[in-house]
Amino acid sequence: MRLPVFFPPVVRETAPSRPRVLWLSCVAHAIHDGYTDMIYALLPVWQSEFGLDFAALAILRGVYAGTMATLQLSAGRVAQRLGSGTTLAIGTLLAALGYAIAGMSGGLLGLGVALAISGGGSSTQHPIASGAVSRVYGRDARGPLSIYNFSGDLGKSALPAAISLLVTMMPWRHALWIVAGLGCVVAAGIALWFPAVPRAAAQATAKEQTSARHSGTGGSGFSALFSIGVLDTAVRMGLLTFLPFLLKAKGVSPQLLGTALALVFIGGAAGKFTCGWLGARMGTVRTVLLTEGGTAACIVAVIYLPLTLTMVLLPILGMMLNGTSSVLYGTVPEMSAPERTERAFAIFYTGTIASGAISPVLYGFLGDRIGVHGATYATALTALAIFPLALALRPHLTDHSQDERHDEA
Repeated sequence: MRLPVFFPPVVRETAPSRPRVLWLSCVAHAIHDGYTDMIYALLPVWQSEFGLDFAALAILRGVYAGTMATLQLSAGRVAQRLGSGTTLAIGTLLAALGYAIAGMSGGLLGLGVALAISGGGSSTQHPIASGAVSRVYGRDARGPLSIYNFSGDLGKSALPAAISLLVTMMPWRHALWIVAGLGCVVAAGIALWFPAVPRAAAQATAKEQTSARHSGTGGSGFSALFSIGVLDTAVRMGLLTFLPFLLKAKGVSPQLLGTALALVFIGGAAGKFTCGWLGARMGTVRTVLLTEGGTAACIVAVIYLPLTLTMVLLPILGMMLNGTSSVLYGTVPEMSAPERTERAFAIFYTGTIASGAISPVLYGFLGDRIGVHGATYATALTALAIFPLALALRPHLTDHSQDERHDEA
């Protein structure tokens, strides 16, 4: 009869950690993604300061992205030893210190070392933060993961804009130190307030993730999910490569081109926010089919519609382009054993980041051979190629019965 006395403290201890894990993970996502895209705003500054050519600038960007991608698996292993909060705090501190060191560098070598440090620090964020959110929310993680995914877009919008403004008001080195100081504050906040996410949380969700026990991160379910993520990223990055040229062919002005791209990105942020919740209600497979089919249809429409209608369509295109990603991220925990969630996220993010780096090059070569319109058609066909992969994923999902009920209806 005394057993119920011991249950209330457990509820009071674990329940408050959910929102704290989510919001600190969102802050970490915003600062790290902001650091990642801040490089684009700094490349012209560094070109002018150090006399770098375009190849050198491409190397700088590649150093950051490459270090971030290759160290994600290692970051997951470190988190298993040190804990999620400690590893994420150290990674955020390193990402900030990298930019602080960049502010003291005197050339390409110094910038390369600094960006490697910052990229290494940022390698911790995706697998650890998303893994922590999925652990504490369990089967209800799809919605919170969509919020987490959306927060990265806020950082991508805010920090590049902030650094662009700061370099007009002060020397660029001072601007970097200010932004690095912000990262140090975030790292301190994570170290102080990020709750412990015990392995018991993973064990509690083990019964909820029955398919994960069978597939791990090497089964056909995870392989299909991974392939969908790679192709979805390729579609997004490939289309964004050609979209400015499609719009210019329709007669868009340079000023309106910026507005057009902003409409796509705004729609993309909205898609990330809403499609995670939509996936929880409609099922993963139906949502992926909807977003990828909508992407293919919007791509073809953008090719043929006049400029005015194209501008109206661009936010919807952005929603379809980015919406799939939230659904996929929310499904990763289902495809992995609970104790290997960070590793599964690390593998998944490594694949999508690599796809984002390689696919524009491949589509660029294709565009040189068959033209912009032909290469744009190829991105739509790539989106449709996801359909059989999504159908192959269905038997491995815990929500496949929900998909079947919708199909019968």
